[in-house]
Amino acid sequence: MIDILKLFTALALGYLIGSLNTAVIVGKIYGKDIRNHGSKNAGLTNTLRVLGKSAAVLVLAGDVLKGIIACFVGLSLSVYFYTGEAKDCVSLLAAGVGAIIGHNRPIYFGFKGGKGALTAVAVLFMVNWVMALLCLGFFVIIVALTRYVSLGTVCATMLFAAISFIPVFGDNLYFCIFACLMALIVIFSHRENIQRLLSGTENKLNF
Repeated sequence: MIDILKLFTALALGYLIGSLNTAVIVGKIYGKDIRNHGSKNAGLTNTLRVLGKSAAVLVLAGDVLKGIIACFVGLSLSVYFYTGEAKDCVSLLAAGVGAIIGHNRPIYFGFKGGKGALTAVAVLFMVNWVMALLCLGFFVIIVALTRYVSLGTVCATMLFAAISFIPVFGDNLYFCIFACLMALIVIFSHRENIQRLLSGTENKLNF
C-alpha cells in the first residue's frame, strides 16, 4: 500500500514539475505567447523559429532540467521492483512519465503545452543512458537525412520502445511498460506532424 502511494506521489510530483512549460515561460519573458505563433507548439523547435537561438537555449536547458529534477524526485522515493536479477526504480519511471504528461498538458497554462520530446530525452538519459545514446544517435541520423525533426523524434521513440524488450539491457516488465507508455505519449502528441509528413506538408528544419 505504501509503495502504491509513493508511486502516485512520484507521478503527481513529476506532473507538477513537468507542467512548468519552459517555452511558455520564456515566451512571456520575450513578450509573446509561443502558443499563438508559428506552429503554436510550446516546444523547442517552435521557439527557435519564432524567438531565435537565445530563447531556444533557455527552453532547451529548462526542458532538460525539469526532466532530470522529476527523475531525482522519483529516485528519492525509492520504490524498486525486481524480476529475477532485473531491478528497476519504478518511482523514477512514474515521475518521468508524469513530467512528460505535465509538459504536454501543463496545469499552470490551461493544459496547453508542448509535445514532450525534449523532456522525454532527459528522462530517458536518467533511466538508461545507453538506450538514450542509441536513440539520440538514431534521431540525429534521421534528422540529418530528412531535416524532419518530428520524423526523427517519432522514429527514435519507436526504437526506444522496441529495444526495451531486448534482454541484454537487463530491465524488467515494468520498464517495458514504461517505454511503451512513453512512446505512446510522444507519438500521440505528434499525430498532427505525422499527418503532415504523410501529406508532404511538414516543415523542414533549416540548418
